[in-house]
Amino acid sequence: MTQTHREEHKDESVRPGPAAATAVPVDEPPRPDRIRRPSDAIRFAASVAGLVAVMLLVLFAFAQQTTHGLQTDITQGTAHAPRFLLTLATLVSSFGVLAVPVAFAVERLFHKDGVRVAIGLLAAVIAFAVTVLLDDLVISSAPGGVLDSLIWGGTETAPVHTDIAPVIAFVTAVGMAGRARWQAVTWTMIGLAALTGLTAAYASVAALAATYFLGRAIGHGTLYAVGTPNPRPPGLAVVAALERLGLRTLRARRLSDDEDEVRRYGVRIAHSPDAVPTDGSGVALPRGDWQLEVSVLDRDQQTAGVLYRVWRLVRLREAAPRRPVRSLRRSLEQESLMAYAVDAAGARTPRLVGTSEVGTEAALVAYEYVPGRRLDDVPDEDLTDAVLTDVWGQLKRLQSARLAHRRLEGGAFLISERGRAYLIDLRSGEIAAGDLTLRLDLAQLLTTLALRVGPERAVHTAARVLGEKALAAAVPLLQRVALSRDTRAALRHDRELLTRIREQIVRLGPEGEAPPIRLERFRPRTIFSIVALTVAAYIVVPQLSSVDPVQLVAGAKWWWMGVALGAAALTYLAAAFMLMGFVPEKLPLGRTVLVQVAASFVKLVAPAAVSGVALNTRYLQRSGVRPGPAVASVGASQLMGMAMHILLLILFGFITGSTGNATRDLAPSRTIVIVLLALAVLTAITLTIPRVRRFATRRLKSMFSGVVPRLVDVLQSPKKIITGLGGSLLLTVAFVVCLDASVRAFGESLPWTAVVVVFLTANAVGSAAPTPGGLGAVETALTVALTISGLTAEAATSAVLLFRLLTLWLPVLPGWAAFAYLQRKEAI
Repeated sequence: MTQTHREEHKDESVRPGPAAATAVPVDEPPRPDRIRRPSDAIRFAASVAGLVAVMLLVLFAFAQQTTHGLQTDITQGTAHAPRFLLTLATLVSSFGVLAVPVAFAVERLFHKDGVRVAIGLLAAVIAFAVTVLLDDLVISSAPGGVLDSLIWGGTETAPVHTDIAPVIAFVTAVGMAGRARWQAVTWTMIGLAALTGLTAAYASVAALAATYFLGRAIGHGTLYAVGTPNPRPPGLAVVAALERLGLRTLRARRLSDDEDEVRRYGVRIAHSPDAVPTDGSGVALPRGDWQLEVSVLDRDQQTAGVLYRVWRLVRLREAAPRRPVRSLRRSLEQESLMAYAVDAAGARTPRLVGTSEVGTEAALVAYEYVPGRRLDDVPDEDLTDAVLTDVWGQLKRLQSARLAHRRLEGGAFLISERGRAYLIDLRSGEIAAGDLTLRLDLAQLLTTLALRVGPERAVHTAARVLGEKALAAAVPLLQRVALSRDTRAALRHDRELLTRIREQIVRLGPEGEAPPIRLERFRPRTIFSIVALTVAAYIVVPQLSSVDPVQLVAGAKWWWMGVALGAAALTYLAAAFMLMGFVPEKLPLGRTVLVQVAASFVKLVAPAAVSGVALNTRYLQRSGVRPGPAVASVGASQLMGMAMHILLLILFGFITGSTGNATRDLAPSRTIVIVLLALAVLTAITLTIPRVRRFATRRLKSMFSGVVPRLVDVLQSPKKIITGLGGSLLLTVAFVVCLDASVRAFGESLPWTAVVVVFLTANAVGSAAPTPGGLGAVETALTVALTISGLTAEAATSAVLLFRLLTLWLPVLPGWAAFAYLQRKEAI
């Protein structure tokens, strides 16, 4: 459905001149009242990143000293100020930090801007709820070491401030752009409130920084979620801008309906000799319904995809430097320059008629209208060799003039009604391009056409135009990482296409085969390693800061600590045997042990029940096991390990006669029960959605459908059965010995069967806990169980700390080294 906008439609950003007085029909879909601006999403991500950076920085001693020193300087500097002045500043800030936003809201309501106020109020309510939740529930229930690192100054200071964060969120969401006085007064009140908080010692510098970023994140997130008023000028404003260029418009119609794409209009103008479109060689084109095609560049779209572009710039090496964000004026100039340069190079492109700003929020680029279809919309049977040859001819002219298109996908070419190819969508182009950029264009177009007509036709038509030598230069760049996002998505349906393109080129000239160029500065798995190590450090530092290692070591018996350390090391050999026993294929023992060591590092960034499964599955696939059998083998080992775990728990619980009491005394706390029930309810609600339910069923079926056949294969080999079951039993024995030796290291002892029950129970709790390595859950379960079994609270705590130190914390560094080594050897 479309609607016609007439002259009576008003737009504040455009003032039509006298030429626009005549009514001009503009057919376009209804404009959405609100849009989601990519810039709001980017600011939200930046605020979250700032919040995370503050939390990470305070872990380091120099950051703590700097913030503490700054706070001390402020306190000492204000101590000499008159008491009356400090009291007055406190009263003014306490009143003004809330009164100023209220006054601004009232002022906006008088101007009938209630929607904006409602959005700001929503952001303030969310910020208040989040800060209350953090202050009263999350932070107060955290361990002491974590609490100190979050509030950075002791229990007297607030981690986040419920009086400032909602105001910051409100100011961010309501928007005060263009209202300098309101902005100055509001931020002055916020700054004054922060200063009085530092002076009175109930706020710290780092906590105020975290509060600022939290408020900004909630404000921008709310703004992106609900959208902002649509600032894009309507079609009538575009027509008025054309009139100012001297193009008398008779009729216009929107050609594209997607609000996330560049808006395009077909325009009919009054007849003039200059308005007759040609094909670039002087031959007149059919006039058709439209004479101009107008592309509208909206200001709010300039930041669309900026995070992806930044990621590509950072990740890829040797690419020409480009700006991830361009101003509206810069984008207009760039597209105009490329249009003139492509025309001067002799390549076929619609003639640029004119450019103009459309108010303050958009600009237009007007081209001669060429009747035809974009390459994406051309049926396969119409993509003849003549059309493909013409496409390659246009690329050759670009490359000869050192022009790069950089977006040679299906939307980059217009195939006219006469079968001629036109280069369009020039906004990302580049002049004076380097060799690598030109070769990337060639690789992209090869892949684009191969997806449509197959690699054989794409390569052979290109060879007739460009030559075998030029195609050989593109072979090293036929990598997924070098292609556009949409092309990579299309390649998921034909994963061997790039290989077949290379084979076709090599057949033309075998001497042209060359190794791929490494375009990546780093791989995504490198980012994973850095993030995992950072998270591990963030968790390790607060935990170890609450332990006195001197007292712990001085009060322990060294020989028992050595036994515990040896038993902890034995667990990795046992885990390797357990995996090897359920894989019919032969695996090297040394590398399999290294994988289990690497898993000790990975489990710090994922729940224990998940990390080992993922890493072992990846290892089996790299070892030549097909994905299906790899998943089935790991699933079989996990299934048998769980069965043995349950059997041992029942057996030793029966022997000790304490299974019932241990189960009752080790019941999860109320908080854990609430969390688990909430997750269960959320999962149940989610599974009521048919699409989600089908997805979960498909994933579970693919994961466990091959477990039984895999077990049948293993049962045919007695050696494999002994290896797998023996490894599972040895794994439990090694952990139990480690725990028992940790208890004996502090001069205490328990019946061995009781230690087995304690370990099996705590391990079950840790596997079910949704925390990395079972943090918190395992320590609590072990301490409580050992205390119930007869140990003093001090001895139980010391033994648990030693046990977790040997089995969780000390293996982190060797685990990271093993993980990095296995990545370098491409074993995982």
